[in-house]
Amino acid sequence: MNIHEYQGKEVLKQYGVAVPNGKVAFSVDEAVQAAEQLGTPVVVVKAQIHAGGRGKAGGVKVAKSLDEVRAYASEILGKVLVTHQTGPEGKEVKRLLIEQGCDIKKEYYIGIVVDRATGRVVLMGSEEGGMDIEEVAENTPEKIIKVVVDPAVGLQVFQARKLAYDINIPGELVNKAVKFMLALYQAFVDKDCSIAEINPLVVTGDGQVMALDAKLNFDSNALYRHKDILEYRDLDEEDEKEIEASKYDLSYIALDGNIGCMVNGAGLAMSTMDIIKYYGGEPANFLDVGGGATTEKVTEAFKIILSDPNVKGIFVNIFGGIMRCDVIANGVVEAAKQVGLSRPLVVRLEGTNVEIGKRILNESGLNIVAADSMADGAQKIVALVQ
Repeated sequence: MNIHEYQGKEVLKQYGVAVPNGKVAFSVDEAVQAAEQLGTPVVVVKAQIHAGGRGKAGGVKVAKSLDEVRAYASEILGKVLVTHQTGPEGKEVKRLLIEQGCDIKKEYYIGIVVDRATGRVVLMGSEEGGMDIEEVAENTPEKIIKVVVDPAVGLQVFQARKLAYDINIPGELVNKAVKFMLALYQAFVDKDCSIAEINPLVVTGDGQVMALDAKLNFDSNALYRHKDILEYRDLDEEDEKEIEASKYDLSYIALDGNIGCMVNGAGLAMSTMDIIKYYGGEPANFLDVGGGATTEKVTEAFKIILSDPNVKGIFVNIFGGIMRCDVIANGVVEAAKQVGLSRPLVVRLEGTNVEIGKRILNESGLNIVAADSMADGAQKIVALVQ
């Protein structure tokens, strides 16, 4: 789960991480009022969307008067920002962060991620922070310094200190930078983050080490432990179909293709998408109905797939272990009756109660194309939608 910058800063402040003073605004008048309350000669008007690259897309403006705050807020609110992370469709700005300006002497980058290669948390830093950090990582990866953290002992002071020196934090501010990194790491662990990214981390003219931006992502599987984080969820930033799927505990991710997929098991779902691509098709979604799905759950999954206007055909690929083929079949039939199925449907069933499942589908009166294997099903649905 993603949250907004201002929400991430609220979380980090609880751990003693230094952040600029700021207020969220949902209208132009609220933005002006927030700037008045901050009372600083310079304020920054920042678009709040779940994507990076806002500055380059015109979503971050520096205002030196209340008139400029009003003008920038009017310009940004309601604007569709297109960045390298939003895709061509962009994201509409519905809230702003009005934040005090900072006397920036130098920008750095600090990030914490889970590294799959080592199976450990990795702290990263660079003295090349700011809007072009992606280019730095691609073109000069040696400028990204990495520290692998032993989960048994956590991030150690000497590790943070060495990283601070390696990225050339001024000597008199190294202790503040170490404190910053340790606090960020503690927030990362306590809140079950998958990413904690500060870009830029800035050194200010008055000797502060401060998070000028904050990107926190959280492991959705751990949100039951963090009701406070769950309250930050902004449904306006999420796909409507994904929101609906989460109500039924379905693993659904919308994609750009035209072949809807309903599969049981994440591995099989990934393989199904791969084989559709292999035979020249484009999957419209990732959808794992899980091992313990009910007829109701399968019905809702099928309806979510059909709610996507881009879907021209559907491939149901079920290998019944824990999941029973007859439950899938009943769900498909029920959903088709409720929504009126008019698009091609290819079904491949194998495993527990497969004969019962096939009989249910055969007797349903639906126009269903049976497949003998995953490859056979993929070829058939690709042919039907082309």
